[in-house]
Amino acid sequence: MNNNDIFKKLRVALMLRDDQIVEILELVDFRITKSELSAFFRDEKHENFVECGDQVLRNFLNGLIIHLRGTKENPKNPTVVLGSNKAKALENIKNSAKAPKIANVKTLHTSSQQAKKPYQKDKPKKKVEIVEKVKFKNGKTSK
Repeated sequence: MNNNDIFKKLRVALMLRDDQIVEILELVDFRITKSELSAFFRDEKHENFVECGDQVLRNFLNGLIIHLRGTKENPKNPTVVLGSNKAKALENIKNSAKAPKIANVKTLHTSSQQAKKPYQKDKPKKKVEIVEKVKFKNGKTSK
């Protein structure tokens, strides 16, 4: 397991978005852009994949401690921070579910248009035989 895998698993487990990870890294004065960050989460075979170094992961973990626990002067409760992150993630999911979707073509017809169409019974489809009927003779002649 390499640093990229650890970083990916922490991101998923803590439900962190890219902008949140950038903010966490800024807590320890480590600046990184979203595009540089997304290169860590790409597939290893992708041309823009970048190996996550020890320094990046170390700074992320140190920033994560400050993000969850706070500082000595201003301590935080980690469960409250994780709960707020979870609430934000669920809110984003709900907002994306409310987005308008492409209407189904059948739903665009009005009831008057459907009433004008004659009833068409579905014709049974011919059964397609995969194997042809073969007559085996097995060396015996029939009269």
